[in-house]
Amino acid sequence: MADGETRKMQVANARPEDSGRGLARLSRATMNALGLVEGDVVEIVGKRPTPARAVLPYSEDEGLEILRLDGLQRANAGVGSGEFVEVRKAASLPAQRVVFAPAQENLRLQGSGDALKRSFGMRPLTAGDVVATTGQQRIDHGNMPPALRTMLNAPAFSLQEIRLAVVATVPKGIVHIDANTEVELRAEYQPARDGGGRRADVTYDDIGGLGSTVDQVREMVELPLRYPELFQRLGVDPPKGVLLYGPPGTGKTRLARAVANESHAQFFLINGPEIMGSAYGESEKRLREVFEQAAEQAPSIIFIDEIDSIAPKRGQTSGEAEKRLVAQLLTLMDGLEPRANLVIIAATNRPEAIDEALRRPGRFDREIVIGVPDERGRREILGIHARGMPLGDRVDLDELSRQTYGFVGADLAALAREAAIEAVRRIMPRLNLEEKTIPPEVLDTLSVTREDFQEALKRVQPSAMREVMVQAPNVGWDDVGGLDEARERLREGVELPLKEPDAFRRLGIRPAKGFLLYGPPGTGKTLLAKAVAREAQANFIATKSSDLLSKWYGESEQQIARLFARARQVAPCVIFIDELDSLVPARGGGLGEPQVTERVVNTILAEMDGLETLQSVVVIGATNRPNLIDPALLRPGRFDELVYVSVPDEAGRRRILGIHTGSMPLGDDVDLDMLARRTPRFTGADLEDLVRRAGLSALRRNIEAPNVGADDFAHALEDTRASVTDEMERDYAQMAARLKQDALAIQPIGFVAPGQLRPHSDRS
Repeated sequence: MADGETRKMQVANARPEDSGRGLARLSRATMNALGLVEGDVVEIVGKRPTPARAVLPYSEDEGLEILRLDGLQRANAGVGSGEFVEVRKAASLPAQRVVFAPAQENLRLQGSGDALKRSFGMRPLTAGDVVATTGQQRIDHGNMPPALRTMLNAPAFSLQEIRLAVVATVPKGIVHIDANTEVELRAEYQPARDGGGRRADVTYDDIGGLGSTVDQVREMVELPLRYPELFQRLGVDPPKGVLLYGPPGTGKTRLARAVANESHAQFFLINGPEIMGSAYGESEKRLREVFEQAAEQAPSIIFIDEIDSIAPKRGQTSGEAEKRLVAQLLTLMDGLEPRANLVIIAATNRPEAIDEALRRPGRFDREIVIGVPDERGRREILGIHARGMPLGDRVDLDELSRQTYGFVGADLAALAREAAIEAVRRIMPRLNLEEKTIPPEVLDTLSVTREDFQEALKRVQPSAMREVMVQAPNVGWDDVGGLDEARERLREGVELPLKEPDAFRRLGIRPAKGFLLYGPPGTGKTLLAKAVAREAQANFIATKSSDLLSKWYGESEQQIARLFARARQVAPCVIFIDELDSLVPARGGGLGEPQVTERVVNTILAEMDGLETLQSVVVIGATNRPNLIDPALLRPGRFDELVYVSVPDEAGRRRILGIHTGSMPLGDDVDLDMLARRTPRFTGADLEDLVRRAGLSALRRNIEAPNVGADDFAHALEDTRASVTDEMERDYAQMAARLKQDALAIQPIGFVAPGQLRPHSDRS
């Protein structure tokens, strides 16, 4: 194909890591047809022309005739994903002068153009384009004196992505910046000329971790707004509304704004409480005005944030104003013209509180859950927030995505911001806070390191899990010794289903829902649960019966229901309930209590094996008194696996001693094998206590002791003893044998057969 000829291609979204780089990914066949080699400049013509650098396609796109562009380039060309553009080879001239200005309102920039030369060197530009770079924003500390800011170690700047508009170039057309280019940065926002472009403040490239959710929203919102004739030809009404629900901070508002930008639609925001007025009928009037204005400027999207605050269930609210507002909203949504080119998107984290009349086809046609992102989603979100950061060599975003269990998009944005503030705090001694500009040599040394992210992790907690005790365990299989059989059963039952769910679906079997760890006190039941949650890369919710039981009628059941609901939100998740026998004792044995434990047992039975299935949620219970647990919990479908955690044998004790003395300087005369032989029936807790007492003995002997010797361990052996007696060990072994034969053989409390296990609860 000769120079100057074009190819018509369909636009598709680029990956988040390509955002802001000015790349256009074309198929090899198209590049050959246009006479392009990788790195050549192409001109993309949609509603307006924009340049890009041509690069090879992603591996999965081989053979597909599509053009992948990021959100900024789609906005520069004035097209959306799925539309067609013309692509042709172009030439880029060295620029004599380029003028930039902020492309965002309420943003004022200061600085020279030297940093922009480094950011946009050799990148093709044309007047009217919007480009992205990284800058420092001054943090407003009010009237705090500079000396006090220094004393409090309060950073004056933070890193953020800044979008700039190319106001003018000399010469006109497609140019690139080289060493001789004069670069000017204007301080204030410059309104874009009407060239057929569209807003680019939020695009699909700025949304990560939502996977197919974006496609669902696009087909429900973007398709009716951009191609209403499709529905006219089919003779059906287009969708009127979409309800987005999920935990706070997962990106519901951001997704709605991105859809509005990508579909060339006007965006009208209704914040729930702001619509409420004090005068009679004022709230309804405000709502009508928004709908009328949106209809006049169609195609439009009306986004109602926190809709549960203005449309609560009418049967459960006593206020007449709320009831009238719900009725007005129902009337407006039913009164929309079938082809008015207007779509309503609503968001809430409490869908159960919305009036039922709204949740039907014709009003909100589809309800889409915006959940907590998984590890892959967290990696995408971190890539989006860190793409403008100067990252250090040791920063591993994959490692961070594994560490940030339960983090939503807002949490990850806060993490990136805190890490950037840590980096700024390091260079503060080199800054003169009275000056308005920062020396270029200081900016060149600024980078965000792995240590900055680790410090930020200490301050940012996952918002989706603050109501329950959730943690990312720091215990691995290497920290567990002497429990090989129990460990293997947990790995097969918990780790494998959470990591390889497709294998279970392929064989048509369901994974285990629950595991009951039982055995003498101190054998490592809690440690096992933490290790399996860590190795399965799952969230870990640890709870106690005291956290779930309440003196108020019905509150205990609600606490358990909330616990399981939160676990479903942050799945994959492991719920660990310690001392399970105190929470779910056998029903029918309560003496005088108002049946609270019986209601709790019923609730847990329904949650584990009820109508609402547990997806990627595993329940692990631990007890040293399994004969007190209600028998209904010990059947398949609830606690599928009953795992006996026994006292470790000699080899297990040797490994446990090795783990606990790993960071202890031992004398040459210490023989761990001999210690393992001398500690029969010692549990893991007993062996940890033995090592601790040996260390104390060394300090008692000499506060400057360089190591712990054999005499110290001998003294420790005199002060400690095994917490499990021969009788207890025999009883637990018999109980394990009985449970293997028949889980229902456990009798309820009050009907203990002669000779049945009566375990000791502690050493006394």
